Amino acid sequence: MTVQTNLGGSFTLPNTSITLNRLGYGAMQLAGKGVFGPPRDVDAAVAVLREAIALGVNHIDTSDFYGPHITNQIIRQALYPYPENLVIVTKIGARRPEDGSWQLAMSRQDLIDAVHDNLRNLGIDAIDVVNLRMMGDIEKPSEGSLAEPLTVLAELKQQGLIRHIGLSNVTPKQLAEAQTITEIVCVQNEYNLAHRDDDAFIDQLAQQGIAYVPFFPLGGFSPLQSSALDATATALNATSLQVALAWLLQRSPNILLIPGTSSVDHLRENLKAASLQLPPQAIADLNSIATTAAP
Repeated sequence: MTVQTNLGGSFTLPNTSITLNRLGYGAMQLAGKGVFGPPRDVDAAVAVLREAIALGVNHIDTSDFYGPHITNQIIRQALYPYPENLVIVTKIGARRPEDGSWQLAMSRQDLIDAVHDNLRNLGIDAIDVVNLRMMGDIEKPSEGSLAEPLTVLAELKQQGLIRHIGLSNVTPKQLAEAQTITEIVCVQNEYNLAHRDDDAFIDQLAQQGIAYVPFFPLGGFSPLQSSALDATATALNATSLQVALAWLLQRSPNILLIPGTSSVDHLRENLKAASLQLPPQAIADLNSIATTAAP
């Protein structure tokens, strides 16, 4: 087995000893269809996680509302006792009732219960990073105070159940409010070649040494269709997803990636994006996608 020694370089979360390889793994696809219920093949899900660790991944993004509970239970089955350098990042702020819907879960008790659910199902005493997921529009943050739920997380951090706190689906104004309550080590928002609303935000976070973790790197629920992306991938003998991931790695050094998959082969393919160097002309061509993509 060949271990990936370069997963896009590394990034250290601000004021911590946590150093992450920039290419991590997102565990959402380990659950069943619609991120609900068990996967068709639990053994395959376990194999993906173990291969990710074997290839050098030390950053897994998850949530106990994936399944619910199932994804975290599979992570525990596959990796416990966890490698010393593995960082598990989870998110809270939603619940999944029996009908499989996504419901807001931001009350004080909801948040406390969510943290304890993550601890129990992962089999750990403290969570490395918990992201407060502001729901709003599923693909775009909405303004509004996050002081009340974030204060609950800050209390749980003081109790030692959470080591560090991040935010998901938020605006710069919400980050500024959050930083008056507790330190923020990462922000997780939608960002990709066609969706670049956060360009200035990423640069602001980079100046502060805060990690930015984009979700939907290839367009999310509406996959990105781009002749420029396809042409670049063909020219570089790569896949479109590899090119999209490589572009993100070259966009800013504070960007961390968490592409997900339920396939070992696809996992290996994703991680190869770390060694794909995009030439200046390719970057220029790819940058044009944001101005030509349909709104």
